[in-house]
Amino acid sequence: MPSLFDLTGKVAIVTGGSRGIGRAICERLAEHGAKVVVSSRKLDACQQVVEAIQAKGGTAMAVAANIGRKEELQALVDATRAAWGQVDILVCNAAVNPYFGPSQNIPDEAYDRIMNSNVRSNLWLCQMVIPEMAARGDGSVIIVSSIGGFRGSPRLGIYGVSKAADMQLARALATEWGPQGVRVNAIAPGLIRTDFARALWEDPVNLKKRTRDTPLLRIGEPDEIAGAAVFLASKAAGFMTGQSMVIDGGVLAGPPLLGDE
Repeated sequence: MPSLFDLTGKVAIVTGGSRGIGRAICERLAEHGAKVVVSSRKLDACQQVVEAIQAKGGTAMAVAANIGRKEELQALVDATRAAWGQVDILVCNAAVNPYFGPSQNIPDEAYDRIMNSNVRSNLWLCQMVIPEMAARGDGSVIIVSSIGGFRGSPRLGIYGVSKAADMQLARALATEWGPQGVRVNAIAPGLIRTDFARALWEDPVNLKKRTRDTPLLRIGEPDEIAGAAVFLASKAAGFMTGQSMVIDGGVLAGPPLLGDE
């Protein structure tokens, strides 16, 4: 019997695929048989991931694209179709956060960049890719959100707004395209050891507080998000759509019971 997680013959686009969570997703999708298009702004960084995948026998190619530019995203999709004919899996992972501070003081330019890059770009890609999935009656879209979309934050408030919007985008698209066999889900990671979140986990005071408030008493690793992406892309998640999968070490469940309590 074929594995429920077998992605052989599937074609996947992963934005923000050159490092962190995105790189881990690229490598694990390829490991399970998918042909992977690694995309980020820097082609050389994407190519390094491609070479690592190829060294392990996987199939991948690199296409640079800035998620804030619609024409570059369309070129990404067009290049994927030209090389491999179609798109079966879309992973919207790329995001930005140019502002750290209270929402009262956020400049309009920073607000626009956060919302446009983190939400509108995902909608653009879905508009470009989902209709062809629907025509075949099959496809999986995965939007990487954050537990920041569930919780308020005095320093990452608007970033959290964008991530809440991403989860709602997944729900909206799931209802629109479910009848045509397209599934759309979100992943909401907690604090993961990536370059993107480095300012949070390299701060010893913040790291100590965060790990103490996490039932598993640690932060996550990129590969622990990649496994969820493989699941959502595969037949194993065939009856799952419109959902937001939280992977946060238990943070949203509540603080752990420690020995001194």
